[in-house]
Amino acid sequence: MRNHPAIVLVAVLLSTLSLPVSLTGASVALPEIGRDLDAGLAGVQWVINGYNATFASFMLATGALADLFGRRRVFAIGVAIFAGAGLLAAVADDILLLDVARAVAGVGAAAAATSAAAILAGTFHGAARTRAFSVFGTTIGAGLAFGPSIAGLLIDTFGWRAVFAAPAVAALLVLALVPLLPESRQPHAGRVDWPGTVSFTAGLLLLIFGFVQGPEFGWADPRIVAAFVAAVALLVSFVRLQRRRADPMFDLTLLANPRFLAVCLAAATIVSALVPLLVYLPSYLTTVVGLTPGAAGATLILLTAPTVVLPLASGALTRVVPASLVIVVSVATVGVGAAWATVLGPSSDTAALAGPLLTIGVGIGLSIGLLDAMAIGAVAPHRAATGAGMINTARLGSETIAIAVAGAVLASSTGGRLADPGFTGGLRTVLWSMAAVLGCATAVTAVLLHRAQTVVPAKKIITR
Repeated sequence: MRNHPAIVLVAVLLSTLSLPVSLTGASVALPEIGRDLDAGLAGVQWVINGYNATFASFMLATGALADLFGRRRVFAIGVAIFAGAGLLAAVADDILLLDVARAVAGVGAAAAATSAAAILAGTFHGAARTRAFSVFGTTIGAGLAFGPSIAGLLIDTFGWRAVFAAPAVAALLVLALVPLLPESRQPHAGRVDWPGTVSFTAGLLLLIFGFVQGPEFGWADPRIVAAFVAAVALLVSFVRLQRRRADPMFDLTLLANPRFLAVCLAAATIVSALVPLLVYLPSYLTTVVGLTPGAAGATLILLTAPTVVLPLASGALTRVVPASLVIVVSVATVGVGAAWATVLGPSSDTAALAGPLLTIGVGIGLSIGLLDAMAIGAVAPHRAATGAGMINTARLGSETIAIAVAGAVLASSTGGRLADPGFTGGLRTVLWSMAAVLGCATAVTAVLLHRAQTVVPAKKIITR
């Protein structure tokens, strides 16, 4: 039965669905967690940020470990860690224990995600591989899209702990299928870049720590200042280390390619708008508007459903208009939706938010999949994996920082609690900031893509 394609697909898709659900589902539970564990905004933010930060930081390292020691082995270890941490989070009676469990879960998620894609690529070939990865991408979109509504139903029925227990149980089911999966490893895999991994992970975590704890400790507090200084120093060290390595895990030379840089910028700014909304909008809808967790999760389907439906449409659209134009329009559309969403207020209902949320969702949906294809297409074939790893790291790193920055703004405006006073003003400030960033990103992306189109013909003329 080993290497049976159907079993491989079931195991990979079930684990893939659990990872985004664990992120978006937890966001709906934040108000309940804060009340039950008597935690402020800084504490509950780490439920999301701890998971996201370790997920982002360990993806490249766990990918290298999978190449060295076997994809199935690292996949199994990652799924086991994710399941164990999820069960620990489900029984945690202290916010610190919950935050630690979530950070550990992020490490397991990174190992599972990178290995799952490699297992899928090794099992399916030709047209079957294309179909498998289409379903793989749709599953990720479905997890993001329906995670909030699933979580809302779980919370209404069983309480917030079910949000962590359900993905953990799904992971245990995947573990039962692991013995039936094929093992593979890269024949000439490189070594794990531990100095790069440590400097990047520590720098990102310290940066997140500064933004999350800044409103509580005070921005001039020596601990916050030291965290930001150390974060900058570590990230600068990371850049220098990557430049010196013959086989860097984060190939900075790719950023000299204007097309690749434009794609990374678009991907980073789009998720920087999507994920903070997935994290904080459910809290606003439950604590200010007064919706139940289930109703809040259902409202977010307006934002996320287009990410399931539109990726296929964007592929057809690129047969009519250039892919670069679709990307620029996508970034601009998300920015328009963010500006429009500032109409929200305590009396906002689902109908009032439908327009802006659908607008943001359409912009995101048109770009999903297309950005990855453009990133891989912008680099040489032998660097495709590196290009894919870099765009995913850019996404996860930027969304983690965006969540922390948005949380810092909300914490300053609400006095560190997820409560009504100041929440509306703080969330509007976040949305206007998103719109401004996306507006700038639209212009820069357009310039870079235009430059990429003019540079290539010039090179061809020279070589003749």
